[in-house]
Amino acid sequence: MTAAEPPAPSPSESRPQARLRVPRAPALAPGLSGAGWLETDGEVLRLSHDDALAKARASAPLVCHAPATARRLGARPDFEFFDVLELYAFVRPASFCTPTPRGLADALDLPRPDELEDAANTIHRAMAQLLRELAASGARDRDAAGIAWPMARAGWKWGPYVLGALGVEDSEAGPPRRGVGLRVWERFGEWSDSAPEAPPGNDGVSAQEARWRLSQLLGPNAEARPQQADYASAVSQAFQPREAEDSPNLVLAEAGTGVGKTLGYVAPASVWAQKNQGPVWLSTFTRNLQHQIDTELDRLFPEMRDKQRKVVVRKGRENYLCLLNYEEAVRGIEVRPQDALAVGLMARWTQRTRDGDMVGGDFPGWLPDLVGRGRTLGLTDRRGECIYAACPHYKKCFIEGSIRRARRAEIVVANHALVMIQAALGGGEEGTIPPRTVFDEGHHVFDAADSAFSAHLSGRETVELRRWLLGADRSSRSSSRIRGLKRRVEDLLGEDPDVPEALEETLRAARCLPAEGWHGRLTEDAAAGPAERFLAAVRQQVYARVSRPGDPYSLETELRPAIQPLVDGAGELDTALEALYRPMKRLHDGLYARLDADAEDLDSDTRRRIEATCRSLTRRGLLQVGAWRQMLQAAQDAASPEAYVDWLMVERADGRDIDVGLHRHWVDPTQPFAQYVAQPSQGMVITSATLTDGSGDRESDWQAAELRTGASHLPAPAIRAEVKSPFDYAANTRVLVVTDVRKDDMTQVAAAYRELFLAAHGGALGLFTAISRLRKVHEQIGPALEETGLSLFSQHVDGLDVSTLVDIFRAEEDACLLGTDAVRDGVDVPGRSLRLIVFDRVPWPRPDIRHKARRELFGKRRYDDMLTRLRLKQAFGRLIRKGDDHGVFVLLDPMMPSRLAGAFPEGVEVERVGLAEAVRRTRGFLGSEDG
Repeated sequence: MTAAEPPAPSPSESRPQARLRVPRAPALAPGLSGAGWLETDGEVLRLSHDDALAKARASAPLVCHAPATARRLGARPDFEFFDVLELYAFVRPASFCTPTPRGLADALDLPRPDELEDAANTIHRAMAQLLRELAASGARDRDAAGIAWPMARAGWKWGPYVLGALGVEDSEAGPPRRGVGLRVWERFGEWSDSAPEAPPGNDGVSAQEARWRLSQLLGPNAEARPQQADYASAVSQAFQPREAEDSPNLVLAEAGTGVGKTLGYVAPASVWAQKNQGPVWLSTFTRNLQHQIDTELDRLFPEMRDKQRKVVVRKGRENYLCLLNYEEAVRGIEVRPQDALAVGLMARWTQRTRDGDMVGGDFPGWLPDLVGRGRTLGLTDRRGECIYAACPHYKKCFIEGSIRRARRAEIVVANHALVMIQAALGGGEEGTIPPRTVFDEGHHVFDAADSAFSAHLSGRETVELRRWLLGADRSSRSSSRIRGLKRRVEDLLGEDPDVPEALEETLRAARCLPAEGWHGRLTEDAAAGPAERFLAAVRQQVYARVSRPGDPYSLETELRPAIQPLVDGAGELDTALEALYRPMKRLHDGLYARLDADAEDLDSDTRRRIEATCRSLTRRGLLQVGAWRQMLQAAQDAASPEAYVDWLMVERADGRDIDVGLHRHWVDPTQPFAQYVAQPSQGMVITSATLTDGSGDRESDWQAAELRTGASHLPAPAIRAEVKSPFDYAANTRVLVVTDVRKDDMTQVAAAYRELFLAAHGGALGLFTAISRLRKVHEQIGPALEETGLSLFSQHVDGLDVSTLVDIFRAEEDACLLGTDAVRDGVDVPGRSLRLIVFDRVPWPRPDIRHKARRELFGKRRYDDMLTRLRLKQAFGRLIRKGDDHGVFVLLDPMMPSRLAGAFPEGVEVERVGLAEAVRRTRGFLGSEDG
């Protein structure tokens, strides 16, 4: 068969300039049941997976996302290929593109492919267009050739074609700037320090001021939205002066979907920041909303220069590229030339990135899949090894620049985890606790606090502390950048002889922690040292107590009654950790004392390094070891403190053990949230569309919301605000409970998903309570959907991260997506891209040990019902994002209790129907949109 459109241009046809060459290669685009193949002569074929794989191994085809291509063919990526996404990342660094042929078409303004054969053609067209674009920009992009040259020398398949497009024909001689191409840091400017900012003022924001600013943001031609103005007025109460210590002005604001929360709270926040010359922190839970808020702030600061000065997106250090790690990677190419591809693409991105954010910023989420996570995300400051002012890149550091800009900004867009950890550390790197904070996605405050204020005495955590203190073991294959504490601080120790002695004692005591290969020694019953013997006892008790030790997922059991080896091991490890804690504390105190004793002689950079080292010793050392010792002492006692729940876990993945440990969480994590985050704040907004769960008793709902947000732990009552959604849910949505599908029969469940997805003709999200159920459904329905032209993507199957999957789902209007809780929380998809949600069963909370403790505290069945209603409510809330959206919500569980119906908006009827009727109604209701 041949393509309906003109065939992809041959090498001679796609050469706008004499120097432009394109690889003479076929193109491959696999689906779930077949593959499209474009021959070099323009012939287009539809092949089986086996035939496509055979052809791929016989030639080096053009592909889009090689790992996903191989996964769909049911093979390893053991054939040579030209991945057009590598070319895209080089030509358009820091530019958005979803990693599919349709994503390439959208990004490059090509016709969107509908069939697999069209997709193969698109891949070829994208390749040709990218090379033409590179050739056209070569004169302006002077550094491109200097970066491409070492990549080509190392064997990058695109290398000769990229150099040819850039006018460099001799890859051996190289371009004039070849020696400095990858050294991108040399072309960066430096940030400058400034005097400390004065404390912000205390002028309040009136409701009228909030409404006025909102009208400015919306513009004169905006549609009237009285609900949004009412919301802005309500949350302005958080921006009044505080009247009593430890009593912030806390507003709990529930605003239905469509109210316009973001601009609603930006209005009073921006007025307060400008009046009082202090920052307001806007905190989110998901990356998508962080990006959305940043985009909305274009209305407040339409001039990019103003926005760059007054708006900062802040995340933890582990999210940003470390230039010293990157420089180490550049130097490593001499001995590991195979890393040149990753380093070169990182160089291109580093040149163009806005702020160095690699997790949810402008870094392509799919790039680590192509070139390796260690060579990309592994270049962030994940190990806490920063040497601060001693780093040659300190004045150019993305992280340090972001921290300093945040101190002078008016609006800081952050995330819940960073805000909570900074507050727990008394201000952290920012140095102060934000005076005013807005927690959007406030229904996640409980979970974020649960994570931020937990402690884990596990193999993974103890090994990381050993590496941080001692550096990499000589036998380790890890990067040489894993330098120990001694190398980081030896020039800071001063004249007091006790300080270097404390350092040496700390390093000797750290050898009680597990070394490389700890996991193998545990499984072989050859534990070495106090920590490994304790972990071996944890593993022994878990496997002795669980009912199904062969389960492929994580295993857990209660701490008590503890086996004797666990009690003995806890005592031995506690003694060893005490011997580590004492000299570490002396080291911390000795370094801190230098700030006073040597104040006259210390330069500013040395002072900053000492302060940063002391912070790191506190956070990574003293606080962590102190928490571990408390857990070990509790393990030897008859009970844990009432505030905590302790349990043992063997973490598993794909049927194998990956971590072992003792875990501690607060039973009520909003207690530390209230103490460390809320009480020091002057004013705070916690807002969401789903603060309350809809039990039928409004006062009871609000009390439950106050429990889950920490408001009940504050001296003064929270201010409650409620603004209803403007959407007509009764007219625009349907909620169906299917009564004749057995939820334990996966053949029936898969058939239900297939027919419902077909009835909606895509735009469908399937949510699952277990990964195993998701995989079984994906396996059974993928080919049938593909035959009708519907694409199916899946968490835990496609090998793509959640944010990338959501990006694809958003961009491809008729796509279908399967996922678990992470997808439910991450989806923010307007319009027809999401018009059907199907839940495989009632999403009851998982009955684990932590939940058991909380269930006792928060009301037993009422607590279970509340969590379940909130999950249903949050999922349903994703369905309608605009006033003209239509959607169907289906639950494949005939056992759904009627008391859960309060999760859905007032006026929406929950209808119990058979599958055939659900399919008919879905087709009819959603089909009416086209008419």
